Amino acid sequence: MTAEATGVRLDCDGPVATVTLCRPDVLNAQTPAMWRAMSDFSRDLPGDVRVVVVRGEGRAFSAGLDLSVAGASGPGSFAELTTLPEQECADRIADYQGGFTWLHRPDIISVAAVHGHAIGAGFQLALACDMRVLAEDATFSMAEVTLGLVPDLAGTSRLVELVGYARALEICATGRRMDAPEADRIGLATLVVPSPELGGAVRDLVAGLLANPRGAVVEIKALLAGAAGRSPAEQQRAEREAQTRRLRDLAGHGD
Repeated sequence: MTAEATGVRLDCDGPVATVTLCRPDVLNAQTPAMWRAMSDFSRDLPGDVRVVVVRGEGRAFSAGLDLSVAGASGPGSFAELTTLPEQECADRIADYQGGFTWLHRPDIISVAAVHGHAIGAGFQLALACDMRVLAEDATFSMAEVTLGLVPDLAGTSRLVELVGYARALEICATGRRMDAPEADRIGLATLVVPSPELGGAVRDLVAGLLANPRGAVVEIKALLAGAAGRSPAEQQRAEREAQTRRLRDLAGHGD
């Protein structure tokens, strides 16, 4: 399907892929069709891609769930979800989550370029990325609770990892909005820059990520991503094993 039909576009330029939410007339409000398309992007990604940038066209990153879809009826609507057997409903949501979780892939680093609103599903899409570069006008809110819903697009564990349980609970249970300085202060932002400098800051970060051997970067991501679930001794063992692989690779074929 075309970007016009799905509302999201994938562009690849050598080692960099860009996912663009392209519904600027509705502040890139998200739909199940977008989530399915984003899930497909993981299969479409060329093997030489190392960095994926996620951005939104127009005045916002994403204002969250498209409420016109949430209130619609018929196949594929959220009203339909309420009529499905419990397991079938959960399986449908698992499909939606796939549009976000592929950004966790161990062979890529994902970067969200966030400006304007990043609400609900928009916030969770930013959380799905490894790094978040924020314009000074960025605003986050986990607004699902205001609709009587819970965040279900794979954002809750990442939020707890970044800000801790108590802060994550406060953010999700109140649905309040936070600005870029607060997001930076509590650990959600990798970098905050003036709005006109967002594109340049992302390009500089991407260049830095690409400047070093892919094999080393992939191993580093795996070490850091798994560190919280390992004991100190297990982490040290993982470091030794990763370094052994790197040394053997460098001695043989290099990167």
